[in-house]
Amino acid sequence: MTICRTETRFRWQGKSLPGLRLDPPAPPPADAPCVVFLHEALGSIRLWRDFPDAVVAATGLPALVYERLGHGGADPLTLPRGLDYLHVEAEQVLPAVLEQAGIGRAILIGHSDGGSIALLHAAAFPERIMAAVTLAAHVFVEDVTVAGVHEAMAAWRTTDLPDKLAKYHGSNTEALYRAWAETWTSDEFRPWNIEDCLPRIDCPLLVIQGAEDEYATPAQVDAICRGAGGPATPLLIPDCAHQPQRQQRDAVLDAITAFVREMV
Repeated sequence: MTICRTETRFRWQGKSLPGLRLDPPAPPPADAPCVVFLHEALGSIRLWRDFPDAVVAATGLPALVYERLGHGGADPLTLPRGLDYLHVEAEQVLPAVLEQAGIGRAILIGHSDGGSIALLHAAAFPERIMAAVTLAAHVFVEDVTVAGVHEAMAAWRTTDLPDKLAKYHGSNTEALYRAWAETWTSDEFRPWNIEDCLPRIDCPLLVIQGAEDEYATPAQVDAICRGAGGPATPLLIPDCAHQPQRQQRDAVLDAITAFVREMV
């Protein structure tokens, strides 16, 4: 038997967001949580590749993957994007998606921007979130973060990066890139900091980051684990940059599987 994949769509403020439901071969218990995947700043459903399928197969839990506004096959962004966009995603869009999907209890797995959204959502809706895994999440802006974005901006101008992203985002590509690059390199966004939300998170956290992350230092992991109101387990992975679920897939999958099994 194989994982059942069901395409769906969600609505938020009249906009359409694609989703993909993954159900394990064996039906889980009626009260089992759903694993919800939150992609990175330039991510999409397809850019997760088969990692969500692997988590479903390993844990036996259902999962939901969806695309935020301006990503993949979602409706386009309107520029300029607000500097509070991560709060909007965590406190407005994600609750709407969970409600429309009929998900009462969730385990969040968020990468980069998705990890920050997971933390903000867990702080705002502690009754709904059983646990959360962050992969390369940010809770403040570092010099290395801005430098990493500037390097990506250079790659946008001088390499085939636009074409590579267009394979996943189509006509959304340029606006999505601009929203990301212009936000994270702006002087107005430099003071962004969500450490004040961390004490309100009472669910268990697994905080994963590559030791060679080009967008962050281990200070991000330290801040999350130090500030969280509930138990938080750090995992700094050697020989790994900003894509732990790709660059050290087996280690990340094993860690997530063990963590989730403790919850259920």
